[in-house]
Amino acid sequence: MARRRNRSSSSQASPTLRADARRNRALVLQAARSAFEEAGLAVPLGEIARRAGVGAGTVYRHFPSKEALFRATVVDRVRLFTDTARELAHAEDAGPVFYRYLAAVVRLSVRNKGLCDALEGSFEPSPGVEEDFRAALEVLLRRAQQAGAVREDVTIDDVMALLMGCLSMEQRRGPGVAAGRMTVLACDSLRPGRRVTKLPPNPAPDRNETCCAVCGGPVASARTGRPARYCGAACRQKAHRERARARVGSEAVRESEVVLEAEV
Repeated sequence: MARRRNRSSSSQASPTLRADARRNRALVLQAARSAFEEAGLAVPLGEIARRAGVGAGTVYRHFPSKEALFRATVVDRVRLFTDTARELAHAEDAGPVFYRYLAAVVRLSVRNKGLCDALEGSFEPSPGVEEDFRAALEVLLRRAQQAGAVREDVTIDDVMALLMGCLSMEQRRGPGVAAGRMTVLACDSLRPGRRVTKLPPNPAPDRNETCCAVCGGPVASARTGRPARYCGAACRQKAHRERARARVGSEAVRESEVVLEAEV
């Protein structure tokens, strides 16, 4: 009988301990979400334990590292973005849906430093999570392009970079700028029919390098002295001949002016 009572009491104590462990884990996750939202990965693990009202050992028993705890707090948010994009993949108004989705991701992430760190790639939240998000977003992009709402030359890398830029701009906008305005202005650059500023084909890597004054081709940078003006001997001779013709023409003009003055 005694043995049976002991077994019964031990079986009742185990569920109590598991419930306490679940409660402590939930407290740690709640505190971590708040801390990472405010400070991102920079928050110390001890600060999270203090907010949760538990010891650091309790945190380590559930999460072996701060990185593991960070994954647990942000992975659900990123997966929510991914699931939402997948649900919108068959929406009829593909163009407006794409732009509304981008604006929503920025709006929901901009105040969450931890989520910004995850989206910016400062830390991979979980293997495959970022890839799934990119793939789902790319589907929305392709459908918006097929609908004629996004320029054809835009790639998923462009959109990811634009997304990170929007997060940064919204975080740093001045008090006189309405929330979401920077995102709207950035998204407008994706729309077709806009005047596109083309990048130079060969940007000069060195301050001494310039373009040929005759043909416009690249000119190698000069190691010493003044920067070269021409790409080679042919363009240099052509420029010399043009200057000579210009001098002859100007002298003829002056002679004609002298004759006219004399006649008058």
